Amino acid sequence: MHINRYISPDCFYLSFSNFISHLSKCQPDHVFKFLPILWFCIKKLIFHVAPLISLGITNPMKLLKAMATVGGLTGLSRILGFIRDVLTAVILGAGPIADAFIVALKLPNLFRRVTAEGAFSVSFVPMYSAKLAKDGQEEADKFASNSFAVMTVILAPFTILAIMAMPWIIHLLAPGFEEGSERYTLAVEMTRVTFPYLLLISLSALMGGVLNAHDKFVPFAAAPIVFNLALIAALYFLEPMMKTGGHALSWGLFGAGVLQFVGLLACVKMYRIRIDFKMPKFNADIKKLFKLMVPGIIGAGVVHINLFVDIIIASTLPEGSISYLYYADRLNQLPLGMVGIAVGTALLPMLSRTMAGEQAEEAKNLFNRALEICLILALPAAVAMLIAAGPLIKALFQYGNFGAEDAQITAYVLMGYALGVAPYVCGKVFSTAYYAQHDTVTPVKIAVACALTNIALALVLIQFMGAAGIALSTGVCGWLQFALFIRGLKSNDKTGFDARFKHNLPRIVFASCIMAAVLATVAHYSSGYYDGSKIEKIVALSVLVASGLATYSLAILGTGAIKIQDIKKVFARKKAS
Repeated sequence: MHINRYISPDCFYLSFSNFISHLSKCQPDHVFKFLPILWFCIKKLIFHVAPLISLGITNPMKLLKAMATVGGLTGLSRILGFIRDVLTAVILGAGPIADAFIVALKLPNLFRRVTAEGAFSVSFVPMYSAKLAKDGQEEADKFASNSFAVMTVILAPFTILAIMAMPWIIHLLAPGFEEGSERYTLAVEMTRVTFPYLLLISLSALMGGVLNAHDKFVPFAAAPIVFNLALIAALYFLEPMMKTGGHALSWGLFGAGVLQFVGLLACVKMYRIRIDFKMPKFNADIKKLFKLMVPGIIGAGVVHINLFVDIIIASTLPEGSISYLYYADRLNQLPLGMVGIAVGTALLPMLSRTMAGEQAEEAKNLFNRALEICLILALPAAVAMLIAAGPLIKALFQYGNFGAEDAQITAYVLMGYALGVAPYVCGKVFSTAYYAQHDTVTPVKIAVACALTNIALALVLIQFMGAAGIALSTGVCGWLQFALFIRGLKSNDKTGFDARFKHNLPRIVFASCIMAAVLATVAHYSSGYYDGSKIEKIVALSVLVASGLATYSLAILGTGAIKIQDIKKVFARKKAS
């Protein structure tokens, strides 16, 4: 078995092979016909079901609405990202052009994740929110304008120098690309086109943070949708005019950065927020911002290095191990992305404002309600992935060259990841509580401790469990992170567990256990269908998912974690609006 068979266009997401085949032949308008359907499904799931989860929140559902908005748009972005990946695989294949474009895509995105959307956002948003709460709009806007200017004068020269030095950078970061080879030449050409995206998305992240601080979550949450649409459009409209499909995607990436920047700038102006470009001043606020960013950069770097180490460890295992981890992680990332990202984005500015205003009770309420929402959504998702890992993998991936043995190993990997879903999602709430108090050091210490533990544990577990050992190590370290976060925050009067959370926690766990029993029973009696035709697999999985959702909904109502009278209030509020 060769590993490339798992990532070739013919096998990529084999459960959707007919859909992929259609996409590779269709016109652009055919692709976009799917989007209203996809958005309708996500809107129904997030905007209509999610309000039932937040019942009893004293802050009239502001937190939940923000989470629902970000979660829904993130879900749509993930689906568009899937379509983009499929089309990229179909058009570029797995040759030197694809390799070069992946490097051109990863390099600016690595800087983006570590700096712009990582360390910068978690440092800038609490400072801006605190200024907004204490000093008013004018002072907050002055801080934002100065930060914008400082970022520009730092990143613009850095971008120009990087473009000029790109041959040396590619040689350093992709040593396997021999100088003068086709891959090396293409990578240099494409990365010179894509690297300015770093400057554009960094400035966009600043404007997105400002908008989030004003509770305007839609523009920045929609930015990844623009990104994916721009790349899909580039494949259809630019590819025939360019040297290669990789060049078309590279220019599409640059265009996506321009569109995101212009769109967010227009939104900032529309909401009457002043961000003016003036001569930068390296004043006390900027020095404090940089001081907060340094631990964040280290923490984000540790996370990405840890992911890279996981791949290195997996590469020492039998062929297919990296693919098993990849496919299982695609499912694992759904709750982590839609719930984790949503809660982190929505909670940070709100918690920053309440903590800056010394509103201890309101901060504690926000913290506990966010934890409740995370648990009500993430715990059943984790239980479902743990109990129904086999049916999920068989129904979604076991086709063509991806056989029963591959599906079984991938299911074990998914079970390992599932153990860590709930603590990692809740970890977003804990880390946000630290960031809201301008503490970026403690999350870094915890990240380093967990990363080192993860590597050591993975090296031990792979001896007995193979690829599943890496996933199990990740899951176990999720609980270690959870425990360390609780230990650090338990003495804080703004983040302790309140009576309602302590009352609802065992009820959420009990409801999840009831769902687990039903899922295990249904999975057992329907197990024969997962070795049948594609239709049989999808129908069996649909029945399994429906039974789990119905059981959990009834159980969560029956235990009193969500109350019937609160549901009536939600629908009454919707009618009134």
